[in-house]
Order: sequence, then structure tokens, then C-alpha cells
Amino acid sequence: MARSSTISSKGQITVPREIRNRLGLKEGDRVEFVVENDRTTIRPARAPENPFTKYVGALPASSGMHKVNAWVQTLRDEETQEQ
Repeated sequence: MARSSTISSKGQITVPREIRNRLGLKEGDRVEFVVENDRTTIRPARAPENPFTKYVGALPASSGMHKVNAWVQTLRDEETQEQ
């Protein structure tokens, strides 16, 4: 399945519709070019990893802000007692 496109004077190309559909690309999406040895591939750009993902589930489920504040205060009280 060879597809081609012409590079514009600004270095831009048009990604053929079949390739956009195959990659799930839509207007405004970013792509990245991966160079491995003598081969270059195009793929959807990966979003940077969210640094807070590792904390998902760290807090107990709660039904409101008052409960969360009370829980945090409990943790602070425990820390104060340990010192």
C-alpha cells in the first residue's frame, strides 16, 4: 500500500484520507515522526504522561469536601503526634 504526497514550499504535506482514517487522525491532531535505523514512520503524537496519574486512588472515596478536609486534618494530627 504505497501512498505519496508532495511537499509544499513550507515543508507541509497532505496525509492521504485512507492513512488519516487508519491512524485515527483528525484536523488539529499532532503526529510524530519516528526514526529507527534507515526507516522513518509517522504516528499519532502521544500525550505526555500526566504526573498525577500515580496518585489516582490515593484518597479514599468521599461524598464531600468536609469529609476530605476532616481526613486531611486527621493525617496532620497523626503527623504532629509522631514528632
